[in-house]
Amino acid sequence: MKEKSFTMPPYLKALSVLIFIIVLVFFLIVGKSLLVPLFMGGFFAVLFTPFSNWLESKKVPRTISAVLSLLLNIAIVVGLLVFIITTISNFTSDFDNVSEKLSNYAKDIDEWTMTNFGIDENFEEKASDDYIKTLLQEQGANITGFALRTVGSLSGTVLIPVFMFFFLLYRDHLTEVMIRIYRDKDPQLVKMRITNLRKLLQNYIIGVVKVMGILAVLNVTAFTALGIKHAIFFGLIAAFLNIIPYVGPFIGALMPMVYAFLTKDSLFYPIAVLVSYQLIQLIEGNILTPKIVGGNVNLNPFITFLGLLVGGTIWGVAGMVLIIPTLAILREIFELSDQTSPFALLLGEERSDEKSKEKSSESG
Repeated sequence: MKEKSFTMPPYLKALSVLIFIIVLVFFLIVGKSLLVPLFMGGFFAVLFTPFSNWLESKKVPRTISAVLSLLLNIAIVVGLLVFIITTISNFTSDFDNVSEKLSNYAKDIDEWTMTNFGIDENFEEKASDDYIKTLLQEQGANITGFALRTVGSLSGTVLIPVFMFFFLLYRDHLTEVMIRIYRDKDPQLVKMRITNLRKLLQNYIIGVVKVMGILAVLNVTAFTALGIKHAIFFGLIAAFLNIIPYVGPFIGALMPMVYAFLTKDSLFYPIAVLVSYQLIQLIEGNILTPKIVGGNVNLNPFITFLGLLVGGTIWGVAGMVLIIPTLAILREIFELSDQTSPFALLLGEERSDEKSKEKSSESG
């Protein structure tokens, strides 16, 4: 006699998914201090895997190649932090002649708010040189603290290179673990999918880094041509922030615009900064990203936007940076099983064949 298989009612399936999401979010919040370094370590490991593979192709042992990749990563990160802190500290010398300009603007704002709302924010007093210099010095001193808060804590900063080293060292072993997890599938098929997943993530991260490098050159060139001081700093920051969809480009354009407004005598400069930045963003969106990054991620724009909000709420800046590759990994993992394939469809973009089927059904 054939046994009847138990089928869970749809409302119980929906409830179980909801409970899983609640438990997952709770786990992500509670485990932030450990999970953020873990994901960041994996991010850097994928980024430096080609360099490690190149060293191993030159007969360098894997342990040494992992150590060299780790040292190179630390040197780049420390160099960028020193450059940012030094540049922000030097901003204080650029605001010696803006006190009168800011005071006039602040006075007009105070009068307008007092007339229309009866509120006196006293912006004129806050627009003094001393206040601006003190604010910049505090922000320059807080860059290190901001970096620590991004990764969770000081222990998180130490854990990132540790996790990166072990990911590089045991990357083949992790592939074997995934094959064992999906042992009911063809091992060669699972290995191929895992390899494709690793290549997809690697191509995405390397592609994003290439786009950031080209954007940095374009930004620095444009800002230098406009005579904006610290063009290298603003160009690099704007290129790095581009990794955060929607929010990053806005902040990347706002910083040099405000600086140009404060240090230049004409409104032409902040407007020119905005126009040049928008032109560069058009080049990035229509040429650079499609050609270099391509369709490596293919995430649903709504899911991407929602993921950015959730990632930023739970993990802050680190969550906004990590959420895109994480969703791409989840989509590929969901496609390994028929039971989870609907979630892969939810995360992915609508395919052209699906659109054509909809149109044909509507016409029929």
